Amino acid sequence: MNNGRVTIPTDKNFVDGTKKYVRLWGADAVRDCDGTQLPENARSLAGKVYKTYFLARGNNEWAYAHDECLQNAALMSDRVLAVSERLSVDPLAHYSTEQLALNEESVSLWQVYDRTAGQEIGSWRYDEKSKRVEVENAVPMHEYTVNFFAKILWDATQIYNYKTNGWTIAKDRDIDPVYPEAFALMERDLKAWLEENKDVTVVRFTTFFYHFFNIYDDKDRVKYFDWFGYPMSASPAMFRLFKEKYGYDIALEDIVDEGYYNNHFRVPRKAFLDYMELLESFVAKCVRHFTDIVHAYKKEAMMFIGDNWIGAEIYGKHFAEMGLDAVVGSINSGATLRMVSDVAGVNYREVRLLPYFFPDTLREDGQCTKELQDSWVTERRALLRRPVERIGFGGYLRLADKFPAFTRAVAALCDEFRSVLAKIAGQKPYSHVKAAILNAWGKKRTWMTHMVLQDACYQHTTFYLGLLESLSGMAADVEFVSFDDALRGGLAGYDVVINAGDADTAFCGGNAWLDPALCEAVRAYVHAGGGFIGIGEPTAAPAGGSFFRLADVLGVDEERSLSMSRYKYNRDVCRSHFITEESGGGFDCNGGVQNVYALDGALVLGKKTEQRLGVDIGAFHVKLAANVFGKGRAVYMAGYKHGARNARLLLRALLWAAGKEDTLRRAFSDNEGTECNYYPESGLYALVNNTDSRADTTFYDIEGNSRKVSLRPYELKWVQT
Repeated sequence: MNNGRVTIPTDKNFVDGTKKYVRLWGADAVRDCDGTQLPENARSLAGKVYKTYFLARGNNEWAYAHDECLQNAALMSDRVLAVSERLSVDPLAHYSTEQLALNEESVSLWQVYDRTAGQEIGSWRYDEKSKRVEVENAVPMHEYTVNFFAKILWDATQIYNYKTNGWTIAKDRDIDPVYPEAFALMERDLKAWLEENKDVTVVRFTTFFYHFFNIYDDKDRVKYFDWFGYPMSASPAMFRLFKEKYGYDIALEDIVDEGYYNNHFRVPRKAFLDYMELLESFVAKCVRHFTDIVHAYKKEAMMFIGDNWIGAEIYGKHFAEMGLDAVVGSINSGATLRMVSDVAGVNYREVRLLPYFFPDTLREDGQCTKELQDSWVTERRALLRRPVERIGFGGYLRLADKFPAFTRAVAALCDEFRSVLAKIAGQKPYSHVKAAILNAWGKKRTWMTHMVLQDACYQHTTFYLGLLESLSGMAADVEFVSFDDALRGGLAGYDVVINAGDADTAFCGGNAWLDPALCEAVRAYVHAGGGFIGIGEPTAAPAGGSFFRLADVLGVDEERSLSMSRYKYNRDVCRSHFITEESGGGFDCNGGVQNVYALDGALVLGKKTEQRLGVDIGAFHVKLAANVFGKGRAVYMAGYKHGARNARLLLRALLWAAGKEDTLRRAFSDNEGTECNYYPESGLYALVNNTDSRADTTFYDIEGNSRKVSLRPYELKWVQT
């Protein structure tokens, strides 16, 4: 099969070139891209024609004339120090006034907080002339903030394009479907667009209504960026709907959250969870209305996972209600591929591969070819576990045409992708273990934990993002469960439970671990024979004389300067253990959490020693440890970095924790730069070389029979036994 399942960009000024790459890459779909237009008779180029559509923006004439229907953002002012009993605060100080304007009709919903005392105060007024909040009876040397609504004057994605690509077109304003007039306009505009675009077969919604949290400052810099953030969905009208549904008032502070804005690292609280539920159900109902219209015109409705996707949670309980045919997402890793490929409730899933055909990424033929191959090898690991049905590219096809080695590499990639789908589509691969990642969000953040901008790395996420990357292509079934799931007996059936994160975050759990019932549930699971892996500061919530609430399960705890007088004698490293057998004792925890020590009875498998002023003071930090708890087992890692050696160690840790060491050499390739996936239904094995050099390996089939195999750089080899 040498054609189909591939989407490529086109342009009305590059029709012959498009035909060339439809043939070379076997593409069966063409799409528009920012700054390009579809050719006339686009259906003559490919059977499927995608075109981007924006529900909330595009009709600027109406949006500029209906200020009352613009979208809003729930924001907090800068912290301002009171030096006397009178204080004047400019809510929009250091915000972009090109993007935002105060919603003065909503002043009754604004709040002023004494952040030093942690209290809302009532002695303030808004001065319409100065656009400032005047605070009376302030306490000198206390900090104050104002929570307020601002109208959004400029679409956040378009701001980026203006600033980086020098755009000069009209500045788009986003309207809000919570207002009936805006909703009716969206309906009229969509129907007119569908009538005008008869060649289009797939309407690519980018996305629906509410943008992720992306706010600029007064110097044209990003002030806040949270791909999961909900503040730009909040409005006085949505607050009224909240009261109608739940019977209690939601306040701006429930969204603003002391300036943390309920980012998904925060442990979510009831009011915010209720707000998310309200928004998700509202968005699902609205989207269904528009997908029904698209279907009435005999076209498919596709959701781009990005831009205005807030409320359209792809793993939320309302997602299936939207009536979508497909989802598409831009990916840059195995974890982001799994984020798309694991989505249920649609007919097909599609991913955009790197690099995009843009001048800043396509600069030199060899460079962009290497980037394509390296990205594909990373993503292929995940694809072999849970494939998507389609792949595609974005950008300017004319630019890609300048790089012959690159375009040949794309052709080879497309052929390999189709061969994978032809061989394994619909088959469930063999897994050594079934693992659950336990955190506050559970299924809703499937493959999305520790992400800020998809999986862009931030200082405090480096310890954990690699975990998702390794798991995304590992021979393990991975699911995401919440603490509520655990309390309802939801850990049953899993071989291993993983809790990974910094203290006080949603992914570690924070104060959720102060609930004795949660500790009981996880302890009982491990004690009865389950496996547990903790990374970073798992189960951290200081209480009862320990920092890790399940220190007894993990066999380690973290020194927080409160138990220094308690001597720690368990310092020696165990040099022979199943987990570290292949690593030679080497484990890269990426720096990891410091000051972790082993309890008596645990096995220290890796540690970092420390000297001060050239003197050995006996200080050490546990990097890796193993512990037996009842009939179960636990493993602790101070941090984690994805790589071939660490991924092999992680697999061994999963097997040891699950008590399944004897299954290691089943459907297995012993060279750590290679991996094996087995598909029982067809009896096929996929052997992959994840490196850019030749790899010789010993391959073991599902019965444990072995043979020597040699793999070319990046090669995928199919073996039938």
